[in-house]
Amino acid sequence: MSALWTSDEVAQAVSPVAMSGAFEASGVTFDSRAVGRGDLFFAMSGETTDGHAYVADALSRGAAAAIVSRDVPEAKGNLVKVVDTMKALVDLGHAGRRRSDARVASVTGSVGKTSTKDALRAMLSVQAPTSASTASFNNHVGVPISLARLPRDARYGVFEIGMNHPGEIEPLARQVEAHVGVITNVGSAHIGHMGSEEAIADEKACLFAGMRAGAVAVLNRDSRHYQRLVGHAKDFGVSRIVAFGKDAAADARLVACDLRDTGSDVVANLHGRRIEYRLGAAGEHQVLNSLAALAVVEALGADVLKAAATLAEVKATPGRGARRRLKFGAGTIELLDESYNANPASMAAMLAVLARTEPASGGRRLLVMGDMRELGEGADAFHAGLASAVAASGATQVFLCGPHMKALWSKLAAGQKGAYGADSAAIVGDVAAALKAGDVIAVKGSLGSKMKNVVDAILAASGGEAER
Repeated sequence: MSALWTSDEVAQAVSPVAMSGAFEASGVTFDSRAVGRGDLFFAMSGETTDGHAYVADALSRGAAAAIVSRDVPEAKGNLVKVVDTMKALVDLGHAGRRRSDARVASVTGSVGKTSTKDALRAMLSVQAPTSASTASFNNHVGVPISLARLPRDARYGVFEIGMNHPGEIEPLARQVEAHVGVITNVGSAHIGHMGSEEAIADEKACLFAGMRAGAVAVLNRDSRHYQRLVGHAKDFGVSRIVAFGKDAAADARLVACDLRDTGSDVVANLHGRRIEYRLGAAGEHQVLNSLAALAVVEALGADVLKAAATLAEVKATPGRGARRRLKFGAGTIELLDESYNANPASMAAMLAVLARTEPASGGRRLLVMGDMRELGEGADAFHAGLASAVAASGATQVFLCGPHMKALWSKLAAGQKGAYGADSAAIVGDVAAALKAGDVIAVKGSLGSKMKNVVDAILAASGGEAER
């Protein structure tokens, strides 16, 4: 059967109060802008928009059917009316998970969860049909959508689970029902909502709720919260703990790595087996993510050596460390794009990568950073605390924006100060004007800081992609 969902299966899953017509759906979405032919469109009611306003358009563009909670007289096509479209989405996600024979991994962490999920997708896809969360579909909507998209023939599934507030992870973890769960690390991201790193660790450990029999927890042995996480995993009934990291006691242990600006050569020991591989993404943090991913691959029962060989082609993605060589004047510039998100740990990791990235002849290291969000009352201290890492990065000019970055601005040497602005829009002109051929420029900040404005300005000032 080629259809992802038949109308009979949808009806059984979501218990509609009314339904018009039979259909077969090949996809599931809640974004009217992304509706494709054959999709099942969920009309979700959000804080600012109501998906019911887009039902007619979705059906006119080929959606197989729309899940609605009220009448849409102007819609021409198949409608499935339910009491609550959010509940219906969760119910369909449950049905997708329950019918699947896939071996499933769940991924969370303060830093690196999306990169680890993407690495797992790449490593497993070369071995068998694999489904993984799209982009950062890791919240109360993204997780059930990802489960509802799980193909019938998938052998592996990888699902990212995120949180901003207490109590968010456990219900999502219980939907995923993973065989293997990995916590990449625990840091200060969202500490403003959570209160302490210990509270963050407790919330992250809820990843192990509702896991399948014989579950495996993959944990960072280098974390000061390791034993706390082990205790929670066991309380949730996890039967096996696998540790990764640099610690001598780690089951997936980093033996050696040659960190380079375009990637790393890694030697690891996985349960006594020596594994050597090339990693296409730069930074020690990416090396540790790859160790976690290899441990997950083994726990899922896939081929570890084949997975390791895949890592050479795993690159950082736009907004999460992607490197772009751009034409500029008579030469080129190198853009390190980390504009999607930021917290103290990921900022430090990016600055370490910048320090290892050599500018071309006559070039400099430039740094652009926006506020890290959701750090609570200690936000200014977290920002000021980056000063030593900024100094060690070798950045000769630093551009900062946002109210909390002002605390770091006051710590910079006078010669390092490029420009400071209240927001990213205030500094884009200064950044673009400062560029010259040979430069390496790194851009990072929380999503709310809108650092993509800076990336877009750099791209506009360049002459397009340059050959490597």
